[in-house]
Amino acid sequence: MHELGVVIKVVKTVEDFAKKNGVKKIDTLVLQIGELSSMIPRYIEACYPAAVDGTLMQDTKLKIEILPGNGRCNNCYKVFNLIKSHSQCPNCSSDEWELLSGKEFLIKEIIAC
Repeated sequence: MHELGVVIKVVKTVEDFAKKNGVKKIDTLVLQIGELSSMIPRYIEACYPAAVDGTLMQDTKLKIEILPGNGRCNNCYKVFNLIKSHSQCPNCSSDEWELLSGKEFLIKEIIAC
């Protein structure tokens, strides 16, 4: 489970940001995770308490937003969800597409108290 190491790095990044900007308490951390990324949201949620224990963020809430894995068909240019369509265009059945979104792992928002 590589998620723990990633979450520890996120916590460090957020704490550094908070210190540089005079933020004393953080209420909520919002992460965006693409459904095609290598991060598994339930693992992120499971290891979050251990990663924030003893830090400025130990009382923060974690909110995760899942970003869809979308592609655009190279044949008919339809935008579609790659997972729901099994990587095949639902409009023309082409399996040639360009990835538009879904690999993201972002700190979207830090909500201070």
